[in-house]
Amino acid sequence: MTTPPGLRERKKQATREALREAALRLAIEHGPDRVRVEDIAEAAGVSPRTYNNYFASREQAIVSAVTADREARVAAAVTARPADVRLADAVTDAVVEQYTDPGARGREALLLVTTRPALRDAFLDATAGVEPPLTAAIAARLDDASAPTARVLAASTAAAIRIALEGWLRPAGDAASPGAGGLVVAAGSPAGLLRAALAPLAPAFDAAEGRVGP
Repeated sequence: MTTPPGLRERKKQATREALREAALRLAIEHGPDRVRVEDIAEAAGVSPRTYNNYFASREQAIVSAVTADREARVAAAVTARPADVRLADAVTDAVVEQYTDPGARGREALLLVTTRPALRDAFLDATAGVEPPLTAAIAARLDDASAPTARVLAASTAAAIRIALEGWLRPAGDAASPGAGGLVVAAGSPAGLLRAALAPLAPAFDAAEGRVGP
């Protein structure tokens, strides 16, 4: 049984949500280059010092609004799948579903992120956040919270997600450097790229479950 978060934790979560929502709203209204940390903090009703307790940069806050709670939703989707569903399929389906859903902010917010190099880099860096919750979800499926297997599989999944998204967010005229340039050439379907990047991990997931074949 999951213990509900306490008052302190709920306040922290509310502050984080206020900051990321203010960051994205201001970025859309004025352009991210014209938004300062002080502006975001003021809009959220907190001090710049408090802001720094939650985010290391304005880019991190803006991206957090776009990717809000995505990592937890991936883990929850894996946990919700029936036990007889292949773990590799459960993880792949959860990742594809959550990483291709633009969410409430839709295409406007995603366009903002993908057309700014600094935001694009922060968006790619955010993929590492899936590792902790996914580790817990995989460990629960394997019924072995102490083994490193779940962490290795989750870290590999995070790396595969980043590789797929790097391939999707390929700057115009520069296929090798996802951090360069301001324009993006969408390289195929994000869902297809994610499935292709995750496919090599399937044997490792199967071995962890003790499966002989698919």
